[in-house]
Amino acid sequence: MYRFIIVLIFGALFTSCNSDVDAGEFVVGSDNLAITNKVVLIDTATVEVSTINFDSLATSGQSRILLGNYDDPIFGKVKSDSYFQLSSSSFALQTTSSDLEGANYVFDSIRMVLIPDKYYYSDTTKTQSISIHRLLQKVKPNTDDDSFYNNSALSYDSNSLATVTFSSMPLRQDSIFVKLDTTFGEALFQKLKKREITTEDQFIEYFKGLVIRSVSETSSCVMGFKTTSLMQLYYSKKVTDAQTSILKEFTITDASKQFNRITLDRTGTVLKDLPGTTERLSSNLTENKSFIQSGTGLACRIDFPNIKQLKYITEKGAIVDAKLVIRPVNNTYSAVYPLADSLNVYLADDLNRLKGTLNSSSGYPIYAVLNKDNDEFDENIGYSIPLGTFMQNEMIKQSDSRLSLILTIPNISKAVDRLVLGNQKNTGNKVQLKIYYISY
Repeated sequence: MYRFIIVLIFGALFTSCNSDVDAGEFVVGSDNLAITNKVVLIDTATVEVSTINFDSLATSGQSRILLGNYDDPIFGKVKSDSYFQLSSSSFALQTTSSDLEGANYVFDSIRMVLIPDKYYYSDTTKTQSISIHRLLQKVKPNTDDDSFYNNSALSYDSNSLATVTFSSMPLRQDSIFVKLDTTFGEALFQKLKKREITTEDQFIEYFKGLVIRSVSETSSCVMGFKTTSLMQLYYSKKVTDAQTSILKEFTITDASKQFNRITLDRTGTVLKDLPGTTERLSSNLTENKSFIQSGTGLACRIDFPNIKQLKYITEKGAIVDAKLVIRPVNNTYSAVYPLADSLNVYLADDLNRLKGTLNSSSGYPIYAVLNKDNDEFDENIGYSIPLGTFMQNEMIKQSDSRLSLILTIPNISKAVDRLVLGNQKNTGNKVQLKIYYISY
């Protein structure tokens, strides 16, 4: 089952014969590192790679309005709409002398101001179209945890308050201004002017919030906007022929009342038959590839089915080191679809329930770090994960249960970055596991 390579213990494997080597719950002391000891390199252990789907990621409270859509040639059609509730510090119109002054105010205009936060994904050379609609439901979750998810939605008025097409320049744009429907603005202004709205509860009862929908008909991109984006209402008092506009602003004051609905249409892709959240789709059925995508809940699962059999190699022994290198598949990444610098690594049970992060022996989270060293065929590009402590603990575990690794891209709930990884059968981009086992 394994191919063994004998390595002298005083070789390059250890930097010092005076230091202890951590092997999870077992520590090999320097007294045991004698010249007669052997380290076995195991590099043919089975690694199972699959794709899983977390069908609900909490997207409220993420402090990002995520808008846009694009057609991914591998993953399918990605889209993000954003829902939010607005409020104001005061619902009174500005007066400088008496209450009667407000009677002279007239409505000027109303607009939405979207402030890019410099996040983007996919092709920014194309224009993006959005429409803004008034919500018919309050931004109030139906669940007990007070969260909204990537699959949450609220009903809204089919008639838009505005539709606009703009160039996607996330690194250069300061703000995007969208003029809203005049009738809507006039009605809101009159409610304030007549003091029919004087409290936040009254305001939310009348105006429950907005949804901004991505309506681009052609492939575009997804952009992030700050939750400091706001709605501005302008009004003025006419004095002879001159007008001085007065501004009233409505902002997202409660981050939990803003969320993004992020969808993925997998029709016609190798992911079209992705099973439920407790199951997995083997990479053997998806062209020897596994898939990760933030926002939509796709993650890579890695299993080591034969890890417990390593304890039968010798009567006394331990795993002193292990490293997994999993590689992105060639031609699946580019400037439009860049590679993440690192991946989060979690532990999970057989039903894909997360049990925490993968930690080092000293208790710090371990990340899968990208090696960016270029070569002619990109053979050195891959994510490296140190697994010595994890492998030792799994090998000596008394129960029959096994933990798996789950890989995700950081910012899983507020982005749409994606990644394609190869399995052991993937030509040119094979996952590689090296285990160093010491007999003593």
